[in-house]
Amino acid sequence: MASKLLLIIVFIFDLIAFSLAIAAEQRRSSATVVSDSSEQYYCRYDSDIATGLGVGSFLFLMASQVLIMVASRCFCCGKALNPGGSRACAIVLFITCWVTFFIAEICLLAGSARNAYHTKYRTMISSQPPSCQTLRKGVFGAGAAFIFFTGILSELYYVLYAKARDSFQAPYARETGVGMGTYH
Repeated sequence: MASKLLLIIVFIFDLIAFSLAIAAEQRRSSATVVSDSSEQYYCRYDSDIATGLGVGSFLFLMASQVLIMVASRCFCCGKALNPGGSRACAIVLFITCWVTFFIAEICLLAGSARNAYHTKYRTMISSQPPSCQTLRKGVFGAGAAFIFFTGILSELYYVLYAKARDSFQAPYARETGVGMGTYH
């Protein structure tokens, strides 16, 4: 039987990671071109809170994935699983869950790194202001979408894994050696 406490904890971690990714998307850095007293133009960036939100989301998603993988022994260790539909679905969900997890983590990590990058150069040409590079819209949003998919897939994986694990019966559950009865 799947642990309900584990499923609740993983759901809460995934929900926090999703919320942080959405907040990071809403709070991405923006820049404006300004000039100083010597007629030099430079980029002024607003707050950099989206980077911290993206990293927090990254860590919560990683924690939920680690919890599921430790509980299921990463699918490769532990006792054998019952052959059948639950095991087949668990294998497919295991692979799909890892793919969506890596995509979400890449989006969050790349978004956080790119959001923290601020151009530093100045220009004196007023007709060509500096290029104020900022994070493209939707990177943290894509991370949030893949967090959602990862959360659903990892919980389904764990439930089917637990079902296949709990229903396994060893084919030779009796004595392993040759029985020697008493002979008179």
